[in-house]
Formats: sequence, C-alpha cells, structure tokens
Amino acid sequence: MNLIKRNTVPFPSIIDELLKPDWLGGMQNFNANVPAVNIKETDSSFGIELAAPGKTKEDFNIEIDHNVLTISSEEKSEKSEKEETEGKYTRKEFSYSSFRRAFTLPETVNTESINATYENGVLNVTLPKKEEALPKPKRLIEIG
Repeated sequence: MNLIKRNTVPFPSIIDELLKPDWLGGMQNFNANVPAVNIKETDSSFGIELAAPGKTKEDFNIEIDHNVLTISSEEKSEKSEKEETEGKYTRKEFSYSSFRRAFTLPETVNTESINATYENGVLNVTLPKKEEALPKPKRLIEIG
C-alpha cells in the first residue's frame, strides 16, 4: 500500500478568486440553465409545465411549426448604480438571458386548441387530444 503525503495548507487558485461573488464589485447570477419541464398525459390531453419564476406572460413566445411546439423567452436588462457623468461609469451591469425548448408533438394533438397560462412561476401549456385519439367507452355487445 502506498501512502501519498498531500499538502493540506489551503492554497487559493486563480479560478477560485475569479469565481468569488464579489469579484469586480459584485456579479449578477449568470444562470445559463434551461428551465425544467414536466410533461404529463391524461385521457384527454397532454400537459407541459415549464418552471420559469420571475417572468411575466409577455416574456414567453410559443410557436407551432410542422408539429413542433417551441417555447422561448428572451430578457434583457440594464442596471446602473450611479448616473453617467461625462462618459464614465461607476458601475453598470448588463443582463441577457434566453432559452428555447422544442417539443415534437404526436399526431394525436389537436394543434388548433392549444392554450397556455402562466401562474406562480410556472408556464402551463395544455395540448388537447383529437377526438379520434380519445379513449372509447366500453360497450356491451349482445349475442343474437
């Protein structure tokens, strides 16, 4: 068995320094994650739940093209802590975030009746099924 002696004295790396939250007077949260999605199926429809807190319904763009449902969002903002004086900034922070999720819809979806709502940070998209795709009720066949 080999024993390796390691230096246990903490030695901060340059990467650790660059990733500190207070680097250059504070950093915004650079979140490049795509929102999480839940997809559920009932007898009469499919449902998509997309977690996107802090947005408004106007921030979303929902499109259907050739049986592909695309949900996207784009947000730009600019924060300034001190007014500009003669072209000098004390601190300005630009923020840009966007995402795009695409879903191939099954042939059983009635694309004309899709609706969406946004409530409590969750975008809900309801995809109703076509009549011919709905489950048929049981029927009793009499023997003649």
